[in-house]
Amino acid sequence: MGPPGPPSPGRRGGPRGRIVAPRNNRGGGGGGRGGAPPPPPQARRLKSPGELEIVAFERGHFSSYSACGIPYWVGGDVGSRDELIARSPEEHRARDIGLRTRTEVTEIDVDRQRVRSRDLESGTEEWTGFDKLVIATGARPLRPPVPGIDAPGVHGVQNLDDGQALIDALSRTEDSGAGGSGAEGRRAVVVGAGYIGVEMAEALLNRGYEVTVLNRSEQPMATLDPDMGRLVHAAMDGLGIRTVNSAAVTKVLTGPDGRVRAVATDDEEYPADVVVLGTGVEPETSLAREAGLPLGAYGGLLTDLAMRVRGHGNVWAGGDCVEVLDLVSGRMRHVALGTHANKQGQVIGSNVGGDYATFPGMVGTAVSKVCDLEIARTGLREKEAREVGLRFVTVTVESTSRAGYYPGAAPMTVKMLAERRTGRLLGTQIVGREGAAKRVDVAAVALTAKMTVEQMTALDLGYAPPFSPVWDPVLVAARKATAAVRAAG
Repeated sequence: MGPPGPPSPGRRGGPRGRIVAPRNNRGGGGGGRGGAPPPPPQARRLKSPGELEIVAFERGHFSSYSACGIPYWVGGDVGSRDELIARSPEEHRARDIGLRTRTEVTEIDVDRQRVRSRDLESGTEEWTGFDKLVIATGARPLRPPVPGIDAPGVHGVQNLDDGQALIDALSRTEDSGAGGSGAEGRRAVVVGAGYIGVEMAEALLNRGYEVTVLNRSEQPMATLDPDMGRLVHAAMDGLGIRTVNSAAVTKVLTGPDGRVRAVATDDEEYPADVVVLGTGVEPETSLAREAGLPLGAYGGLLTDLAMRVRGHGNVWAGGDCVEVLDLVSGRMRHVALGTHANKQGQVIGSNVGGDYATFPGMVGTAVSKVCDLEIARTGLREKEAREVGLRFVTVTVESTSRAGYYPGAAPMTVKMLAERRTGRLLGTQIVGREGAAKRVDVAAVALTAKMTVEQMTALDLGYAPPFSPVWDPVLVAARKATAAVRAAG
């Protein structure tokens, strides 16, 4: 390709500025719950088309959708793909956002303020100049580097196209009765037992599959401490989901037709008509690395509080491709969650649109469920607290979601970490039934406010027997943690 022509209108000295936003969110695997933030709509609210031109590149067919909802679509709780779409490409274009779908950015030239893109349908390439660049390239799925991992029948759940391909495959398997009749022909193996892994296990169970989850870690949900993960494991077994821990996949086995027939570990082979990957993600920052932009220890872009890439006044980044400040540990982390991506998109949109906003950091709050079991966490696990040199105490309490005498009261377990001497709350984990998960939000607020567990015991939370015991389970844990801090001296 030859040198580019003169700058296009709106670039460096034209009558209006131009924002370019490459997304390049890749599919083909699974494990993350975040995505790429939507800065263009917020910027458009602040600046008219006459003041600001916006060009967005999207590698896939869809622009704004809930990736977190894909397991519930697969499982039948959400009726159709369209229910997950927040805003279609046509709606973006109607708001004068120049969205180019099925177009991949292949190079960022920071010095000359331009990006090179390729139309994935026609193969044509072109350069587009920018005044401001927003990088929202998301995360790439981690796929175990084992033989057969790309065989037909092995699916990721990273985007809507992945979800549709999985649903189509499940429907074909169900219609053909592969492997036998009824449930005997519906054997699924889920690789990974994080958020996506357990949610996909539920989805497949709801569709009538025999589900085996292969988990490399000591217990499912590695974002919990192992003692809380054991509660999840026991509950999954009780639901009929076979969970095999410390089981690293060594090979995907195929039949005469080339399709998956089993997944192998060092110890056993697990028959499968379908395999779903929930093995996590890592920042998709290959373009940023090649452009010389600063990356952190986890491979994510490093930004300031305004989400501006460090050392670059006209480049912003947000979503799964960045690292963010952990307000509890004080260190940078990569946490792929849609809550962060959406907040960062609002911040970036405000800043590139001429306003000012910041993203101060996060405390790592996340919730999930498998059937009627609710799982929640915020702050640090024991391992993470030790890694940053904190001395702490831990307590675990058993309580109920409602007053014990009220019908429907469900059990829950709350674990709390507090710093020795100061009593500062460091983390909270909750596993229970109905009404358990969202209680973690109380702890998330306390972490953000740097409250002590003793201060938490005085929180004026709502109470009535249908909603809570008179002492909410989180406050019971805070009270016990207060006593543990005093005893530790």
